[in-house]
Amino acid sequence: MSDDMVQVTQWHNGEAAWSPFSAQEMARRLTMLRGHMEGRADADGIDACLFTSYHNICYFSGFLPCAFGRRYGLVVTPDRATTVTAAIDGGQPWRRGSTDNVTYTDWRRDNFFVAVGGLLKGARRVGVEFDHVSLELLRLLETAFPDVTFVDVAGATMWIRTIKSVEEHALIRHGARIANVGGRAVMDAVRAGAAEHEVAIAGTDAMIRDIAATFPDVELRDSWTWFQSGINTDGAHNPVTNRVVRAGDILSLNCFPMIHGYYTALERTLFCGHASDAHLDLWEKNCAVMRAGSALIGPGRTCAEIAIELNEIYRSWQLLRFRSFGYGHSFGVLSHYYGREAAVELREDVHTVLEPGMVVSMEPMIMIPEGHPGAGGYREHDIFIITETGAENITNFPYGPEHMIVGR
Repeated sequence: MSDDMVQVTQWHNGEAAWSPFSAQEMARRLTMLRGHMEGRADADGIDACLFTSYHNICYFSGFLPCAFGRRYGLVVTPDRATTVTAAIDGGQPWRRGSTDNVTYTDWRRDNFFVAVGGLLKGARRVGVEFDHVSLELLRLLETAFPDVTFVDVAGATMWIRTIKSVEEHALIRHGARIANVGGRAVMDAVRAGAAEHEVAIAGTDAMIRDIAATFPDVELRDSWTWFQSGINTDGAHNPVTNRVVRAGDILSLNCFPMIHGYYTALERTLFCGHASDAHLDLWEKNCAVMRAGSALIGPGRTCAEIAIELNEIYRSWQLLRFRSFGYGHSFGVLSHYYGREAAVELREDVHTVLEPGMVVSMEPMIMIPEGHPGAGGYREHDIFIITETGAENITNFPYGPEHMIVGR
C-alpha cells in the first residue's frame, strides 16, 4: 500500500467541543469500569474492553457514532481510552469525545480491526458486549485476534450506568423541561383537520430550538415527536402518519428531546375538542393508576413490587388484560435505536431494588381495541429521580381530562 493510502491515522482536527460533562465526570466512569476489569472474581481479570454499542461508546467517551454501515469502537485499557472511528467522520469524533481517537480508512475492508489491534497489543482477555456483538462480528474478532479470549461486560456496564451522577441528573432535568416545551407546542397545534405529521413537526421544532438556545455548540440530532390519533394510539411506539385528526379523537402526545445521547420523554393522553363518557371513564382510571404508581416510586422498592401492586388496581376494574407493557424504565444514554438498562424496568419479572441516583419513569398504559366503548390507547408518563428519602418528579406537566382536552 502506498504512503498516501494509510490504514490507520489520527485526525485531531480543531479544538475539543463543548460537553455537558466535566473531565472529572468522564474519568469517574472510566474508573468504575477499570474497577470491574481489575476486580473480576476469576484470577485472570480483563486486560481491555472493546465497546461497539452506541450507548457504551457514548457513555464512556462522550462521542455518539453515526454508524451508517461502518464499524465504530472504544478500546479501554488500564491506562488509555481510545475511540476507533471511520475517516468519513473527519475530526468530529475527536472533537466530541473526551478520550483519544484513531481513524481508520476505507482503503481495505479490515482496517477497523487493524486499528483495534494496535490498541489491544498484549491483551489476552478482552471484554465485549455479548448483547450487541453479532455472530458475524464475533467471528471476525476471533479471526483477527486468535490468541484473545472474549468475555462479556454488557451486564456490568449496564449496572454502572444505572446510578446517575449529579451531572447526569442536571442534563436529564434539562431534557424533561425541554420535553414539556415540545408538549405545549403539540397541544397548541392540535385541531380537527390537522394531520398527525404537522402536529408532530411543531413539537419537534420547538424542542430543537430550545436545545439550541440552551446549550453551546451542541449536536442537534435525534430529537423526535410521535403524535398519534384515533386507532394509531394503540401502540406506544407507533410512528407518525398523515392521518387527519377528527373532533372527539383520542390522541397521544410523545415528545423526546435528545441531548448528548441522553433521552427524555413526555407522554400524555389528549382528546380533540371533547371526549365521550366511555373515554372519560377509562381515562380517569388510567390517571388513577398513574397517581398511585407515582406515589410508589422510591428507594427500597423493587420494580416487581410496584408492577404487582398496580396490576391489582387494573384488575379491580377488569382492565388488566388491556395493559400492554411494563410500568416504566430507566433513563440515561438510550434512544429508540440504542441502549436499554433492562435491569431497571418496572415489570413483574424484574426484582431490582430502586436506589438513590436512579432515574425511572412511571408510564401506565391500557389499550382498548376498536369496537369497544372508549377504544384507544391511554398513557401518561413522568420521570422521577430517586432520592435518599423518596423520588423527585422532574416532569411536572398536567394530565387528565381537566387539562388535556384541547383544540376546542
